[in-house]
Amino acid sequence: MTEAWEAAVEAQIRGAVQRGEFDDLPGMGKPIPGRGTPYDESWWIKSFLEREALPSDLLLPTPLQLRRRVEQVPDEVRDLPSEQAVRDVVGQLNAQIVAWLRNPEGPRVMVRPVNADEVVHRWRAEHAPPRVSTPTTTERRTVAAPSRRPRRAWWLRWRRRSG
Repeated sequence: MTEAWEAAVEAQIRGAVQRGEFDDLPGMGKPIPGRGTPYDESWWIKSFLEREALPSDLLLPTPLQLRRRVEQVPDEVRDLPSEQAVRDVVGQLNAQIVAWLRNPEGPRVMVRPVNADEVVHRWRAEHAPPRVSTPTTTERRTVAAPSRRPRRAWWLRWRRRSG
C-alpha cells in the first residue's frame, strides 16, 4: 500500500514539474541557508528571534531577566521627565520581582527589589541644573585685596593675647 501511495505522490510531483508549478519559487537557484555549517540544536529558536527581531534576553530564565532589568534601571530611567515616572518604573519592576519571589521558577538566583529612593536620588543628581560657582570668601579676599596676608586661625590669635 505504501508503495502505491508513494508512486501516486511521485506522479503528482512530476505532473506539477511539467506544468511549471515549481518555477519562480523564492530561493530558486540559491544555496540553502545554513548548509555546510555545523548542526545547532536551537537553530529554529535563533532563526525565529532573528526573523522577528526579538532580543535574545527572552530566552533567559525569569530571575536572570529580572537581574538584567535591575542592572539596566539607571539607563531606563535616565530620560524620564519626572520623579513620579521614575518611581512608577521602579515600582513596576519591584512588583515583578516580588511576584517571582513569591513563586520562584527556574534557577535559584538572588534578586532583590530595587530601592526607589536611591534610583530617584541618582536621577535627581543627573537632572540637577548645573551649579553656578560663586567665589568663596578666600577667593573674594584674594580678588579684593591681593596684597593682604591671610588671617591666622582664631586659636593662634587667642594664644598670643593670653600668653
